[in-house]
Amino acid sequence: MYIVIGGGGQVGYYLARESLRNGHEVLLLEKSPARADQLIEELGPAAMRGDACEARVMAEVGVDRADVVIAVTGDDEDNLVICQMAKARFHVPRTIARVNNPRNDKLFISLGIDVTISPTRTILHMIEAEIPHHTLVPLMTLSRAGLSLVELTVPPDSPASGHILRQLELPSSVNLVLIVRGAENITPTGDTVIRPEDHLFALVTEDGGAILRRTILGEEAEEEILPQA
Repeated sequence: MYIVIGGGGQVGYYLARESLRNGHEVLLLEKSPARADQLIEELGPAAMRGDACEARVMAEVGVDRADVVIAVTGDDEDNLVICQMAKARFHVPRTIARVNNPRNDKLFISLGIDVTISPTRTILHMIEAEIPHHTLVPLMTLSRAGLSLVELTVPPDSPASGHILRQLELPSSVNLVLIVRGAENITPTGDTVIRPEDHLFALVTEDGGAILRRTILGEEAEEEILPQA
């Protein structure tokens, strides 16, 4: 593939280096002259000085034939501009953007960015997954399908505890795919009984996530499931 990367920080550098090792054609753009010189010394012709936010620069590097454009600068606005320009002006089939502020996830997706990666949100989700909890933990988002894979631990006082799955009358927006009970992995059916401390894994829409919280926790959803990479 031909991969164009905007932003020559540590993330951009390692992405470029590993992509080159995997046999891809790579061009890393960095607008800081001093940093660009360092990258050129390390990566040779795979790096160059240039602002990936500028259409002229992108045209010069042949972004119209790129298979993917990846924007990993430290500025969300720049990353959005890079990916939108690649999509709208140069018709790049795939764009990936780093999102430094997790609140911008939905905006990026709504504006047509194919994949967003939020280091902050990823770390928060890892922390949530390691701490005993009875809350909804987003694990992965399938942006194009509008679905999220979530985990939820059934609390001892859950209104669903002791009921078989079909009694919960979960809508199609909630697809319970796995129950982990101790060392046992259970593929749920309509006759599966929900028990306290069951770990539920489900594919849900945004509305489905709220329904799952309400059904299992007995409360209205106070948090929304935001997209992740």
